[in-house]
Amino acid sequence: MGAPENLNKLFKDKAEAVSAIVSEVASLNEALSYAVEICDRKEACQLLISGCEEELSSGAAELCEQKQKKSIAAPALDADLSQELASLCHAKGIDVVTKDLRKHVAGIDIGFTVVDYGIAETGTLVLDSSSEDTRLATMISEVHVAVVPKSKIRPTAFEVENELIDLMGQSPNYTAFITGASRTADIERVLALGVHGPLELHILMWEDH
Repeated sequence: MGAPENLNKLFKDKAEAVSAIVSEVASLNEALSYAVEICDRKEACQLLISGCEEELSSGAAELCEQKQKKSIAAPALDADLSQELASLCHAKGIDVVTKDLRKHVAGIDIGFTVVDYGIAETGTLVLDSSSEDTRLATMISEVHVAVVPKSKIRPTAFEVENELIDLMGQSPNYTAFITGASRTADIERVLALGVHGPLELHILMWEDH
């Protein structure tokens, strides 16, 4: 496949071909700032808040307020990065969710993950999603921001076979292969994004060497 820069370019080209938005970052802190900036710019996730303009009970009114506040789900970060993310989000009035994502299935604005591998030939991300919170962060968010270490990008799926065998040898296991934003053409053969998952996939290629 040639030099690492050629591999990285192939991964970027293939990922962009399936509607991913690809950027490069020098650190995980830079990746966190990117996610917070995206969240700050977007409108709050509006799922399940129809009827909020009507006269409501106090409990329903609290629910409407909760649904309109922006949030970032980052369930798999270590303590230092979680603290950094919380600080960045606090300055913007954004909630951070790190666990119990079942309580937030009405919608998360940003799901933030650091993936295990990237596959260059298809622009695919490989993520150990054995944790339910990790699965939900990548499925119920409107935007998925995924960091892929450049050192973990492989030319093809065959080159990641041994690592996948080790990964899937753990029980229970759920390994996700993510290629582009969620899409379907089931309805009158019209392509629609975000039907089964995030509307947008942002991939941050991390220079971790």
